[in-house]
Amino acid sequence: MSNSNKDKKSNMPKFKFNSYWIYGAVILAIFAIQFFSSGDLASKSISKNKFDEILQDNDIKEIVVINRDVAQIYLTKEALKKQKHKKFTSSTFYRPGSAVYEYNFGDQRTFEQGVIEEKDKRNLVVDIDNREKTSIFDALLGLLPFIILIAIWLFFMKRMSGGGAGSGGGGQIFSIGKSKAKLFDKDTKVKTTFENVAGLEGAKEEVQEIVDFLKNPEKYTSLGGKIPKGALLVGPPGTGKTLLAKAVAGEAGVPFFSLSGSDFVEMFVGVGASRVRDLFKQAQQKSPSIIFIDEIDAIGRARGKNSMTGGNDERENTLNQLLTEMDGFGTDTNVIVIAATNRADVLDKALMRAGRFDRQIYVDLPDIRERQEIFEVHIKPLKLSDDVNVEFLAQQTPGFSGADIANMCNEAALIAARQGKKAIHHQDFLDAVDRIVGGLEKKKKRITPKEKKVIAFHEAGHATVSWMLEHAAPLVKVTIVPRGQSLGAAWYLPAERLIVQTEQMLDEMCATLGGRAAEKIIFNKISTGALSDLEKVTKQARAMVTVYGLNDEVGNITYYDSSGNDAFVKPYSEETGKKIDKEISKMIEIQYQRAIDLLSKNKEKLSVLAELLLEKEVIFKDDLQKIFGKRPFEELDVEIKQKEPVEISSGDNVTDS
Repeated sequence: MSNSNKDKKSNMPKFKFNSYWIYGAVILAIFAIQFFSSGDLASKSISKNKFDEILQDNDIKEIVVINRDVAQIYLTKEALKKQKHKKFTSSTFYRPGSAVYEYNFGDQRTFEQGVIEEKDKRNLVVDIDNREKTSIFDALLGLLPFIILIAIWLFFMKRMSGGGAGSGGGGQIFSIGKSKAKLFDKDTKVKTTFENVAGLEGAKEEVQEIVDFLKNPEKYTSLGGKIPKGALLVGPPGTGKTLLAKAVAGEAGVPFFSLSGSDFVEMFVGVGASRVRDLFKQAQQKSPSIIFIDEIDAIGRARGKNSMTGGNDERENTLNQLLTEMDGFGTDTNVIVIAATNRADVLDKALMRAGRFDRQIYVDLPDIRERQEIFEVHIKPLKLSDDVNVEFLAQQTPGFSGADIANMCNEAALIAARQGKKAIHHQDFLDAVDRIVGGLEKKKKRITPKEKKVIAFHEAGHATVSWMLEHAAPLVKVTIVPRGQSLGAAWYLPAERLIVQTEQMLDEMCATLGGRAAEKIIFNKISTGALSDLEKVTKQARAMVTVYGLNDEVGNITYYDSSGNDAFVKPYSEETGKKIDKEISKMIEIQYQRAIDLLSKNKEKLSVLAELLLEKEVIFKDDLQKIFGKRPFEELDVEIKQKEPVEISSGDNVTDS
């Protein structure tokens, strides 16, 4: 066989057998039998005059009345030989012994009476018979609604019970209580290791010890220690909890069962608990092994809260079974449960106690050093230009999770490709930060010159006040290019502080109110553009008064409840509430007046900055330094940068439309 023929043969589509073809073939066979076995196909419909003519000629052998409606005419042997009937009897569909003609007679009693009279009058041999006839098609048509309901029921049952590991028999109805966990073992080995997980040093140390437990259990049990039952990974979304669990699977080299908390949830009562039992049974059979439950809050929520169905709630039954299975392990089973959630506050206390999840590993947002390591991982497959500074990018992205950094690298590649570049430049990464934090740039958005001037002075006010305050974050750039829902933005690099002092929060509030203060000084009018600014300072002031106890009038007291049990209870009196509102308003107005005083003293420089912003649309720190001179607190900023990482204020100071 030639190569061309082989290629043609290999490119031919491969047809796979489907069980539904059998159903289709059966239906076609039923219709074919009905079609070809029916004598109605060969019958010629005739009129009353034609019927009377055939009857008077004594050609009719038998008349069969079907369902009291239609008369089928059977001819005698002599009549079948006549030329006038041969054109019908020679038809393809005609079978010997079947009816030749069909006559719709109308009223049965009148028809039969007429035939009897003709029979007696002319001494005819005709015979009349009555039959009730039902076709297979009519029977199926009557059963059609029931067939449809059964088909729909089977379809949904197959969908609900199929697709899980260990379901057996292709996901039939009897396997609905089987576990849906995906099994990764020596045949389907996970290739992710700790080398693929950048940052998360503290979390990696914790889980590395778990891996060591599984590899060398005698090392710990020989001293009387017990294998931990479970580890709970807690942290914000995108920080790498699931990736860390995959790395544990890759490093441990033991069977790894992976599933989501929602896989236990089903519409049938008892299915969730049955799947939990089956999961742990499989894990025990393959021990030492690991069970990983992602988003465990789907079934692990605290019992008795917001339950509308009482104590027989299906989710609670599933949780009860999970608690029983975790606490029922012997120390020699070598099965460890790893779970991940970003809602640890809603989990049931029984699930969090020692003996079930012995360890809670907090997976926090990465710091500047960890962000640099994450960047190094994600830029490996990218074609980079020589001007890319990874260390600077790590400084520019505080608050970014690992998933955010991965998205940023991909966005930078898309921006470079959109512009037809052969490599990704440093500016593409900065544009990607703007795109992710601020939104898509809206170049065609129509803004009147008057509105543009107001926006320019608003953003210049933010920049001026922050430049003059000691504890305000150092400015990176100011822009009046519309992005997302904002018409302009001021970007900062505040230090990543572990604690914040009162003066620092007040300076941040004053800088935030600088936009509205600039509008008041220049135009003697204020606009709706400060909505997000007002929202931010109101939240800050309320937190200072009610959460952190930083107000002298209210005192060293907090109304914050970390357990979240006071959602529907006001923890203070009406009189205290009035005092809180008064202090919040007073605090904001003091900082607003402070911003007005600062801008009044620097009104000329504010105007120069705004005009430059109108001309360039985007200005940077160097432009401010030319107008205002060196920042009085520049040396302090350099010292902070050397000791602590820095970050961008991600759209907090955005001018709303």
